[in-house]
Amino acid sequence: MTETNNTYIVEIPVDQEHDQHHLCSSTSMFEAIEDHPLTEISESPGHLLLLKLWQREEKLFAQHIAKKETRLYSIKSELFQLCSFFFIFHGFFLTLLFTSWANANAHNSHNKSVCKKWWVPSMVSLCTSLVFVILSQVKLVRYWKVWAQLQREKSDSRTVGRCIQELRMKGASFDLSKEPQCGKKKGMKSSSVEIKWKPITWCSNNLLTISLFCFTGLAFPASKLILCGL
Repeated sequence: MTETNNTYIVEIPVDQEHDQHHLCSSTSMFEAIEDHPLTEISESPGHLLLLKLWQREEKLFAQHIAKKETRLYSIKSELFQLCSFFFIFHGFFLTLLFTSWANANAHNSHNKSVCKKWWVPSMVSLCTSLVFVILSQVKLVRYWKVWAQLQREKSDSRTVGRCIQELRMKGASFDLSKEPQCGKKKGMKSSSVEIKWKPITWCSNNLLTISLFCFTGLAFPASKLILCGL
């Protein structure tokens, strides 16, 4: 007896469910895009204009910061050159003094006549050193002035950046009357604390000039020591 196997094919309409699921996900995606803060900003002329203005201001701050950093590097190089010339001059000057003293002794010259004129090379050394000290101080003042401007530019740039971030997060709910608090210092220190730290800050900022001036004072009697004391 022959058995007959009947095969049944059942079709499941998955395309309709898939299309419905795809349509729902697309709808939710479009709704999310419409509710996104950047979409709200693009639809609001006031918020869009404010965002563009702040982005332009942030870009200008970045350009100013780059220029001031380049200027600081240039001043540092100039200060290094001044200090190098200062010590090269003193090295050459002391070598010249010692050579003159050695030649005078070699020719049996009278040391008293040489010793009486010790103030001449000392004054030359002092005047030249003071020129280097003054030039260094001028460069230092300019350096710290540019440094203070750079810190203000960085602070203002961070303030504008925070406002841009807040505007992007809030969208149309952002208050258009809000402005970045740029260029305003916070008085967190009392006057007594400022008076206490001001001399220390001044000494720290002018440490290079103080060091050069002290070296100048020590080098002034070197002529008398070499010409009369040796």
